[in-house]
Amino acid sequence: MPPEPPGGVKGRLASRKGLALACAGLFVVLLVSIVVAIGLGAAVITPGDTARYLWAAVSGGRVAADDVTTYQIIWEIRTPRVLLAALVGAGLSAIGVAIQAMVRNALADPFVLGVSSGASAGAVAVTVTGGLAALGVYAVSAGAFVGALVASVLVYAASSGRGSLSPLRLVLTGVAVSLGLQAVMSLLIYFAPDSEATSMVLYWTMGSFGAANWGALPVVSAVVLLGLALLYRYGRALDVLALGDETAASLGVGPDRHRKALLVLVSLVTGVMVAVSGAIAFVGLVMPHVVRMVVGATHARVLAVAPLAGAIFMVWVDLVSRTLVAPRELPLGVITALVGVPVFVLLMRRRGYMFGGR
Repeated sequence: MPPEPPGGVKGRLASRKGLALACAGLFVVLLVSIVVAIGLGAAVITPGDTARYLWAAVSGGRVAADDVTTYQIIWEIRTPRVLLAALVGAGLSAIGVAIQAMVRNALADPFVLGVSSGASAGAVAVTVTGGLAALGVYAVSAGAFVGALVASVLVYAASSGRGSLSPLRLVLTGVAVSLGLQAVMSLLIYFAPDSEATSMVLYWTMGSFGAANWGALPVVSAVVLLGLALLYRYGRALDVLALGDETAASLGVGPDRHRKALLVLVSLVTGVMVAVSGAIAFVGLVMPHVVRMVVGATHARVLAVAPLAGAIFMVWVDLVSRTLVAPRELPLGVITALVGVPVFVLLMRRRGYMFGGR
């Protein structure tokens, strides 16, 4: 990797102490953002009261009879939604970092491998056919997850050639599979008996946390947090993969072996996230670049900061989504695109910055 500059913000964060302080600061900002976001909505609740209700829920404390309705709004509706937003934001940002290094493409994001289209097609298929009805309210999410896994298997099978898994083949195969699955989804909508499938497509292609509940959080939390820990351990391998396969091989890092393991990991984590939130664009594309501008291109540092930055960003995006035009709710993808596009353009025009480095 190129040497980090000695001065400026990036230079200060190059040390372990500076990085630890930055992560601690972002964690505090995340906690404050979560409390504020839980309290805001159609019924505005002060941060102090919000913290009191949350503490009562966690510690098993009592709530006055007059406050039961407000408590239920806080704990049963808003808290799982805000926590899910934080988890998905963290996961998308970290997965974006890994995929951009894995395929050596600065324009790659968590959905370049066709996982998003697979999840959308699976969700629409369940809606149209009534499949997986035994799972009840979780049927659509299960269908989305299965669709994401099918897309990942198709990409892996089609892009593997003579035991190798080249970055270019991965990207091209992912785009082709994505387009094919979008065609399948269009056919399902065309033959759908009602307009419910069309609404489902909008949900899965633009994203929403409206269906968040406590039942989905344990699985999502376990998968995302485990995925973040494993990706952090791949930090050095990602540094080497970003330099090219020949350089990686000369340094003793098997590019194909690591790329296959990373493909399985990012597909699993992305599939779980898309199954509960739909496809949310630009987070996994833009956040890694923004973080690199601050902490440098070393993946251990980027993977320490990007999840926290992504979580904060997604908490506020979700808050804007549900409050800006209340009682209606804006699709998350609309807001992330409105923020992501100008940020991306500014990044491209920034002198001295090259995607993935300088």
